[in-house]
Amino acid sequence: MKTNVRNNVNWVGKVDWELRKFHGNEYSTHKGSSYNSYLIQEEKTVLIDTVWKPFAKEFVDNLESEIDLNKIDFIIANHAEIDHSGALPELMKKIPDTPIYCTVNGVKSLTGHYHQNWNFKPVKTGDSLELGNGKKIVFMEMKMLHWPDSMASYLTGDNILFSNDAFGQHYATEYLFNDLVDQDELMNECIKYYANILTPFSSFVEKKIEEVISLKLPIDIIATSHGVIWRENPTQIVEKYLAWSKAYAENQITILYDTMWDGTKRMAEAITQGIKANDKSVTIKLFNIAKTDKNDIITEIFKSKMILVGSPTIGRGISSATAGILEEIEGLRFMGKKAAAFGAYGWSGESVAKITEWLKRSGFEVLNDGIKCLWNPDDPSIAQCIDFGKKLVQG
Repeated sequence: MKTNVRNNVNWVGKVDWELRKFHGNEYSTHKGSSYNSYLIQEEKTVLIDTVWKPFAKEFVDNLESEIDLNKIDFIIANHAEIDHSGALPELMKKIPDTPIYCTVNGVKSLTGHYHQNWNFKPVKTGDSLELGNGKKIVFMEMKMLHWPDSMASYLTGDNILFSNDAFGQHYATEYLFNDLVDQDELMNECIKYYANILTPFSSFVEKKIEEVISLKLPIDIIATSHGVIWRENPTQIVEKYLAWSKAYAENQITILYDTMWDGTKRMAEAITQGIKANDKSVTIKLFNIAKTDKNDIITEIFKSKMILVGSPTIGRGISSATAGILEEIEGLRFMGKKAAAFGAYGWSGESVAKITEWLKRSGFEVLNDGIKCLWNPDDPSIAQCIDFGKKLVQG
């Protein structure tokens, strides 16, 4: 069913209440998601994006119940990823000659996904598409936010920015607009989305937002590709993105550990005790890496000024769960954060050195060589861990 966004603009997407994993199994979606598609009906009719492939037939059937598909003059593909373009093959079977407007990289990506020679119309920043009634679509390339082909589309007159993946969140809700949902839930999903997907592209985020602001376009609504549409104070999410793009950190220390027989866990708890003894204002969060959702961990790392990573030594290395999260961390390239390593061992004790090297490689300011304890920590070892924690927050 369509939902009105403003005037002749309607949402025609799909809310996916059951979604729990996205990007394969790479991203957890505890709150589901939505795939936002928009239908603009002025003198010309435009469809902006489609939905994920599993809902392709449902999408086309629903669209066909709202409009004669042959009356769609243009299709805009802001992004070629399957969750946006997945219904295109089903739709193009019925209207094969309809022009598809996308970036040059969008042509490459859509062709690579679907191997179809559709009627592509490549566009670049500043190009526009007349819709009649004094309105037009203006295109803005959003390269690397978060794919090379990404772009946004701006509808004049109604002042709607169809922002694609930027400013979105994986959040299923019966309410379409930001002012109608739980604000804490919304912002939690927004920062999780940024932390896990957009962090590596933060420099692009800042530059692109400044570029959009310089155009002095009035923006009354930001219509995203996932989650809610921003209609009440829509630029609040733009301001959040600007803050998040600049080496963001709260007064938080996150401690990550894996453990075999609770030795490394006891170290984590003792280090926490030491930190709290010297700094009662700091928020400390502990996570067992093997038992905690990795995307939730990444979100907490993003919010932190310092992280500590611990693992027992296993086979002269680290646990698989620790290696997995460190691989994620390295790819995200966090900025301006401090770190240190710790771990218990029984034989050779390489884990701390391996974690330390990984943290350095990932761009963290490593504060020291870390701390390790032989076997299950005894009272003197626990005291050393407490002292280790105290020194991390001295002065």
